[in-house]
Amino acid sequence: MAASHRLPTAIRAPFEARTWRAVGYVLIGLPLSVCWFALSVALVSAGTGLLITFLGVPILAGALAMCRGFGAVERARARALLDHDVPAPEPVRGRTGGALSWMGAVLKSGASWRHVLYAFLHMPWAVFSFSVTVALWVWGWSLFTYPLWQWVFPLWVGQDGIQLYGDAHRALYLDTPFEVAVTSAVGLLVVLVGPWVLRGLVAVDRVLVSGLLGPSRLASRVTELESDRGTVVDTAAADLRRIERALHDGAQARLAALAMDLGLAKEKLARDPEAAAVLVDEAHGEVKLALRELRDLARGIHPAVLTDRGLDAALSAVASRCAVPVSVDVDLPSRPAPAIEGIAYFAVSELLRNVSPHSGARRAWVEAWRTGDRLMLQVRDDGAGGAGPEDGASAVAGLSGRVGAVDGVLAVDSPAGGPTTVTVELPWRA
Repeated sequence: MAASHRLPTAIRAPFEARTWRAVGYVLIGLPLSVCWFALSVALVSAGTGLLITFLGVPILAGALAMCRGFGAVERARARALLDHDVPAPEPVRGRTGGALSWMGAVLKSGASWRHVLYAFLHMPWAVFSFSVTVALWVWGWSLFTYPLWQWVFPLWVGQDGIQLYGDAHRALYLDTPFEVAVTSAVGLLVVLVGPWVLRGLVAVDRVLVSGLLGPSRLASRVTELESDRGTVVDTAAADLRRIERALHDGAQARLAALAMDLGLAKEKLARDPEAAAVLVDEAHGEVKLALRELRDLARGIHPAVLTDRGLDAALSAVASRCAVPVSVDVDLPSRPAPAIEGIAYFAVSELLRNVSPHSGARRAWVEAWRTGDRLMLQVRDDGAGGAGPEDGASAVAGLSGRVGAVDGVLAVDSPAGGPTTVTVELPWRA
């Protein structure tokens, strides 16, 4: 296996399993496509012609449902032989669940009509790709192995070899050693070129399957937005739990202790002023600690400096609290929308929070700039690397979902040994 990987790709291609699966896909595709085409044309034509009567409606709806079944077979074939996984389109659901409601939903479904279009378009393409593939494979391997079976002609056919030209006066055969060698070389060239032509042919099949047998862009976008909405709801719930826990375990506990200390001081004020003074002093310390915790909590939600002075000042404030020296470079012509600004601030804060304890970095860099309609953020450090979205202990795991909820992209480049570069791309909304 290791020796085969040392061979050039052009030499390995005719023998790779990927190539032979593609050959099987094309060979199986022609009879299936002819069957899909014939049944689709017959039933769609009959249903359309009978629409003037009520009989046309169930026939046409049945034809569309049948084409959706054909699409399921084609998606499974592409998944098994081309390793091309296309999700199924949105299912057809009637409003009432009855037969008439279902037929109306099928007839109004754009995915159903795309399946019919696939049945019509794929048949001529299947004929073309089948013809090209069979011609290349048969001629290529036949010519390449010509020295092995050239003896068949004089023994069984009564001629010296493959006839290139012949008329009543003369004939030209490939029978000399040089001609046999040249024939084999031409066959080898065809064998080596064949897989690349085949990959181009099945690439068209991939486009047809993806474009006509998968979900529409609108349906995919709706699914994506539903997923993003779920992410936003989960993130908001997690933030609320974090705030509630921080208030309950921190500021609320300190304020309760403060109330108790002040109550004791009030009782001892007349009898023991010195003890009351000590209690008041301790209460003063608790007040300062509670204020600091509340300030840190508010800063983690949406700091005042971000609202008042923008992303540059807010990121500089975050960098000043980092355990390692951080260089901040913000080049923005104006301020983005508050929601985008808040996510950018949160992303940089979380990434800087994990720079020192998880990476062992000695220095970090933060950059922010605008490119077209995108806000770009980049956080780099000289640590040990090894971070990634799959790392559950890393802030990157949670940031990926939060950034994706607003059509953003998070990319991590963190090879073992470092350095680590995390790039966040957010939509620019003024």
